[in-house]
Amino acid sequence: MAIIHDVPFIPAIVAPDPIDGPVQWFVFRKREVLVTTTGSLPAEEDLQRHQLGPERTLYLGTFGELHCFAAQVDDTAAPPTGMAYRDLMSLYANVEPHFHQIAGRAVQLIDWDRTHRLCGACGEPTVPSTIDRSRACSGCGLAHFPRLSPAIIVTVERDDEILLARSPHFPPGLYSTVAGFVEPGESLEECVAREVREEVGVEVDEIRYFDSQPWPFPNSLMLGFTTTWKSGDIVIDNEEIVDAKWFHCDDMPVRFPGNVSISQWLIDDFLERRRGKR
Repeated sequence: MAIIHDVPFIPAIVAPDPIDGPVQWFVFRKREVLVTTTGSLPAEEDLQRHQLGPERTLYLGTFGELHCFAAQVDDTAAPPTGMAYRDLMSLYANVEPHFHQIAGRAVQLIDWDRTHRLCGACGEPTVPSTIDRSRACSGCGLAHFPRLSPAIIVTVERDDEILLARSPHFPPGLYSTVAGFVEPGESLEECVAREVREEVGVEVDEIRYFDSQPWPFPNSLMLGFTTTWKSGDIVIDNEEIVDAKWFHCDDMPVRFPGNVSISQWLIDDFLERRRGKR
């Protein structure tokens, strides 16, 4: 169960019959969600009027009294008049946070359902389970579950300074925290130390868990940590990182706007703790 703005989202596999409350659809074309021109989710009656004819649907569960469904249309489907297909990343400022989080769940599940119609082991068709979120092979019986890629994201602190870095795809002048995917056979703490070492060249200590955030870009779970600098000078890899610097808490660089990602939470936490000591 996920708590979204103090309202429980309760995942479920099979929809009740009949549906005993209002419905919210999350309609996708590939990984883009259908929204109105103002960036909000369309009402069920508007979708019914346009008869989108989805290729597949999934029941997600309930958000309060609201029944949530995911649907996927053809890759070439045009949006209805007054609507558009938009990437989820671009909708943080438009879609209400609780719906954005459910949409992140929906896009991962509907995309997984689309790409696992055949068994990766023997090639036979798979069928959806009615007791868990899996698809079982009709031939060899292998169960396929949605893919989830754990990734760490971390602050490196040195007294009143924080080490921030730039990825090559960042807008000009913008810096953020170090992040990377967990490798097989690796603990989270080992991943933190390795990623920091590989990307910015320093050693860290006092690795502490901070918080987590589902991150559907494409199928990640971000696990946040704080660390302190132990030794070493900044040496960037020039591939995943193109620049990294120490920034004093009173002289911070340009950061991602808003407060919707765990990288922002980590940096804000550092600033609150440092400024609170004064």
